[in-house]
Amino acid sequence: MNDDMNMGNEEMHMDHDMMNHGVHMMHMGNLKQKFWVSLVLTIPIILMSPMMGVDLPFQFTFTGSDWIVAVLATILFFYGGKPFFSGAKGELQAKKPAMMMLITMGISVSYLYSIYAFIANDILKIQPQKESFFWELSTLIVIMLLGHWIEMNAVSRAGNAVDALGKLLPDKAHLVTKNQIQEIKSNEIEEQQILQVRAGEKIPADGVLVSGETSVNEAMVTGEARQVTKKVHDKVIGGSINGDGTFEFKVTGTGETGYLAQVQKLVSSAQESKSQVETMADRVAGWLFYAALIVGIIAFVAWTSLSGLSMGMSIAVTVLIIACPHALGLAIPLVTARSTALAANHGLLIRNRDAMEAIKKVKYVLMDKTGTLTEGKFKVNHIESYQSDLNDDQVLQLMASLEANSTHPMAVGVLNAAKNKGLSLLTAKNTSQITGVGIKGRIEEQQYKIVSATYLKEQAIAYDTKSFEKWANEGNSVAYLIHNQQVVGMLAEGDQIKPTAKRAIQAFKDMQIQPVMLTGDNEETASVVARELGISIYRAQLHPEDKQKIISDYQNSGNHVMMVGDGVNDAPSLAKADIGIAIGSGTDVAIESADIILVKSDPMDIVSFIKLAKNTHTKMMQNLWWGAGYNLIAIPVAAGVLAPLGFMLDPMVGAVIMSMSTIIVAINAMTLKVQK
Repeated sequence: MNDDMNMGNEEMHMDHDMMNHGVHMMHMGNLKQKFWVSLVLTIPIILMSPMMGVDLPFQFTFTGSDWIVAVLATILFFYGGKPFFSGAKGELQAKKPAMMMLITMGISVSYLYSIYAFIANDILKIQPQKESFFWELSTLIVIMLLGHWIEMNAVSRAGNAVDALGKLLPDKAHLVTKNQIQEIKSNEIEEQQILQVRAGEKIPADGVLVSGETSVNEAMVTGEARQVTKKVHDKVIGGSINGDGTFEFKVTGTGETGYLAQVQKLVSSAQESKSQVETMADRVAGWLFYAALIVGIIAFVAWTSLSGLSMGMSIAVTVLIIACPHALGLAIPLVTARSTALAANHGLLIRNRDAMEAIKKVKYVLMDKTGTLTEGKFKVNHIESYQSDLNDDQVLQLMASLEANSTHPMAVGVLNAAKNKGLSLLTAKNTSQITGVGIKGRIEEQQYKIVSATYLKEQAIAYDTKSFEKWANEGNSVAYLIHNQQVVGMLAEGDQIKPTAKRAIQAFKDMQIQPVMLTGDNEETASVVARELGISIYRAQLHPEDKQKIISDYQNSGNHVMMVGDGVNDAPSLAKADIGIAIGSGTDVAIESADIILVKSDPMDIVSFIKLAKNTHTKMMQNLWWGAGYNLIAIPVAAGVLAPLGFMLDPMVGAVIMSMSTIIVAINAMTLKVQK
């Protein structure tokens, strides 16, 4: 179901694709306002009119009270009932009567027959007096409006993903012309222009470097916590953040044609391709509509032939009114509201209620690595000195001093390690990036470099390969400190696996859900993390479209999948998956594209969601049986099937059963719990 709501507007439109027919279900209007106004109109009606022909203990009447009730009921019928008339029209156009038709039938029969009774009783003074159903009319409208208001507050907003993507791009850019550099608005950027990006600025468009070198933080775009070195002819992505260098690049893609725009299209396409599943309540309501209509007609014909038109009409109206789905209309919304509140209290924000119902079919949980299974924060795991006059702390101090001005996640890890050890930084001069390798600079007039093992191999500099293999195979990035072309120390640094990740993976397996890890990271690191977590299926070095294609492949094979991620590159996959779960610390784009948000970014919360969703589905089914069960019994009894045995359904008994059914549904919803 695609809903486009704005509760703060005068009017709210809801496009509800009923039963996969893409039909406009109803112009809901401002549900909140309609509910409160209808409630105000309902209170005096309840106080001044009988319930199914029975005077209530608190009821009071006076001369003219019937007129007041009739007027208020008329206003309520046309004002509060308008959303249901629109919904019924949509269902008729789809030739699929469901909840809206059942409600419309109930309130229309209640109103028309009650107005007929009012005219006969108070204007024409016909005896005996006719029974009115204003009480049933008013309570049904209010309860149904409440149910839909609750439901709409729990339903997914189709999204602010487009806005979130747009916010990744800066408002202004520096255009390089022959004579000067001028500031322009981002929407004025055109392809083939030359733009300048200064230290710390966001890159305003896609392009290729034409001058300068820098390192770029693409975490907001790729989801991976790493700095990427850029030199001439390298591509840059709009929305990523420049490091401490200044460079110029030629625009190859603007805000409308660039990488983020393509991700946006993938998100929109995936959201639109979500299956529009009719709810069980709609189907049950459709069955009840036909059942009540058929039974009502049969009862009318049978009783009219036996006891006259008045008796036939009375019984037929009673059948149609008893079919009004008070409990059924609340069966799903009450459970949804309860589960949404419980989830929020436990760090789970539910944006799409359909995700709760889809969980029972999920066979695979696909997860991004960095930020989802790992912390996305690098930590120094090992430091080693290879010179007798240089201890481990001094190695760390020298490396941290060289990295002092870097915002690279790994550099931050080194600086944090030095800070935790209470090491003061030395003054590093002439520091600069060694493209694709590391960094160099002078400390106390001595030249030092921080390099990778690849650099050592290329320069034929000896190093301890066994130590490298040991730490690299444990998922660490290994960096070396060299001085005078000799390795004087090494540092192993790695992203940390979240403490609860391994338990979550095992829990998935216990629930017969296969965990799959998807990451844009390299094969070696991915394999280490997968092995440590016990994940047998993983895919590495993926782009956004790759992840989305993998999900499509699973779905095309008849599998239902759940996707968990945090970066912009995960947004299309989150939208495409049957259930999308975003890590709360992730990007706005990922969050807006997801069905569920993990506020605490704890993988075990995914397990809690699955259990809550399954329990929610169970409660929904129980409530549907309670809500429909009343009708299954009451409709034929109201039609007089037990008359040959001398039993006719007393209106008071019908009212009590109807009320009890609603109460049971409410109590059952409140017993829903979150299992840790």
